[in-house]
Amino acid sequence: MGEKYNATSLTVLHGLEPVRERPGRYIGSTSTLGLHHLVWEIVDNAVDEANEGYGKNIFVTIHSDGSLEVEDQGRGVPYDYNAKEKRSGFQIVYQTLHGGGKFDESNYKSAGGLHGVGASVTNALSVYREVHSYRDGVDHFARFDKGGSKFSGIKDLGKTNKRGTDVRFLPDPAIFDDVTFSFDRIAQHLDDQACLTKGVTFHLYDERTGRKQDFYYENGLLEYYNRHTAGKLPLTKPRHFDGTDNGIKVEVVFGFLKDNYDEKIISFANGVRTGDGGYHVTGFKKARTTCYNQYGITNGLIKANSPLDGDCLREGLVAILSVWVPEHLLQFEGQTKGKLGTKEALNSVDAVREGQLSYYLAENKQEADAVVKKTSDERKIREKTEAERKKERELLKSKISGFNLSDKLTPCSSKNYRQNELFIVEGDSAGGSAKKGRNPKTQAILPLRGKPKNTTEIEDEKILLGNKEIATLIYTIGAGYGDEFKIKDIHYGKVIIRTDADDDGSHIQSLLLTFFYNHRKPLILAGHVYIACPPLYRVYNSKKEVYAYDEGELKAAKEKIGPGYKVNRYKGLGERNYSQLSVTTRDPEHRRLLQVTIPDDEEAQDKVDLFLGKDADRRKEWIENNIDFSTTDDFTKEVLKNEKQ
Repeated sequence: MGEKYNATSLTVLHGLEPVRERPGRYIGSTSTLGLHHLVWEIVDNAVDEANEGYGKNIFVTIHSDGSLEVEDQGRGVPYDYNAKEKRSGFQIVYQTLHGGGKFDESNYKSAGGLHGVGASVTNALSVYREVHSYRDGVDHFARFDKGGSKFSGIKDLGKTNKRGTDVRFLPDPAIFDDVTFSFDRIAQHLDDQACLTKGVTFHLYDERTGRKQDFYYENGLLEYYNRHTAGKLPLTKPRHFDGTDNGIKVEVVFGFLKDNYDEKIISFANGVRTGDGGYHVTGFKKARTTCYNQYGITNGLIKANSPLDGDCLREGLVAILSVWVPEHLLQFEGQTKGKLGTKEALNSVDAVREGQLSYYLAENKQEADAVVKKTSDERKIREKTEAERKKERELLKSKISGFNLSDKLTPCSSKNYRQNELFIVEGDSAGGSAKKGRNPKTQAILPLRGKPKNTTEIEDEKILLGNKEIATLIYTIGAGYGDEFKIKDIHYGKVIIRTDADDDGSHIQSLLLTFFYNHRKPLILAGHVYIACPPLYRVYNSKKEVYAYDEGELKAAKEKIGPGYKVNRYKGLGERNYSQLSVTTRDPEHRRLLQVTIPDDEEAQDKVDLFLGKDADRRKEWIENNIDFSTTDDFTKEVLKNEKQ
């Protein structure tokens, strides 16, 4: 193969082809997250116009044909001919990577949409895109087809009183796993944008269901803060600071809660939620730690040689942080913009916050004393109980050493954790079949006997280890527990959840994922946790067989086998013989694994609380609004009909 490598082996991707060839590089993934990232890019462009003072309304419509439309009241995307580039403004914006008006700060002082990539990427990953530019009293229209490669030319549709840009696109089902837009996900994004863009109303309409919702905030971040702390007992009132340093606009609202020991920082950069933080968050934390320590030392609440660390001051903190960075300084890590990479933001946030916070602490001694005293007292309690906890951990460790897994675990022989795989299966029946279909060198099988405990509300390690199934998981996976958890000590590079395709299996899978999320999150973040996706159907005749993973693949499999096919509908591992298991769930060449990730930690936590928390009324309301119980499974009827033929 290598000997034939020459110039003819080289490939050049033209226009938008790189996007279609490697979409994940531009939008993160082709999952529903990547699908909605297309929406964010178009909405971001509309928000950028509003932030420049053009327009007070942004309209988002989910159409019944699966397309989505965003209309703003901005200046309208340029449509005229660019002599230098020898093409129209429409072609530069929607057909050219790194083409647009955001490289020149005379057009945009700060923007969320970056480097002219978003609009063209959305076009590249769509079946079609239609654009109206309402400029100079005229409706200028163009359509793009075939992933943005086919351009209709610009048409004058007549006079109009409108101003702005109207974009409608249909995502390409050949690219995405699912092209169904989520009303709730889009609503959350628009709600975020409304809080950050005071005075602008966002209108969302879903033609599929008739749902409508508007988003408008007069007081921006303060209202946003109040929403996220509703029902909680405050230790301090929310405080608002803003200012500009080095051209970077900084705005923050923060406060402390009494009976809350977690830290919640929601951050944005140029209107984009930065779920992974960045330098602006680092600057915020630095200023917080410095100011509270200075205050505590000056007022004799803490000793100079024993300052509070950042972790101490995390407890009970809720903060909403937003920065707007000039275009020449703006850097995100990755096109999906999950983390701000602008180093200057650290000092800017630190400077703005430290100056105003120091003054606030001096003028609000009662609240300042309450925060420092609460933090200091909790530190003393932790230090006092650490010796007791150490004794408890030693006792638990002795219990672990005597825990016998021989009757549960079927181990693998390899000692190389990177290549080792642990399959967590449901019950002895599945475990027996799985053992026969595995690679004994690298694949271990752990059958669960009964359902794991719901760990949503559990923090105490002693309670956690008191559940036999959870304890078995901890001991088998390795890496330790509690404060002594070390991911480098894991026994398996892949921990694979494989449960039956029924209600019990789904419930067990949810409980296992909750356990990993609440108590083994580093394993997820490091990419060690997977869900096995075995086929639901086996379509076969006397000569050949085809496996199908969903209804669409089932239809294709029937056509491939031809008349006289037979169908097996699988529900559990125990229904498969060892050869079928080996091919469909164990063989890396043929199996399908879904890697568990956490793209949005806040959203993930909300879903865990919703589905497995104690608020039954909230869960009931969600089920009533989102689950259609009228659907029926006609598979049995279809099989019987086929067998009679």
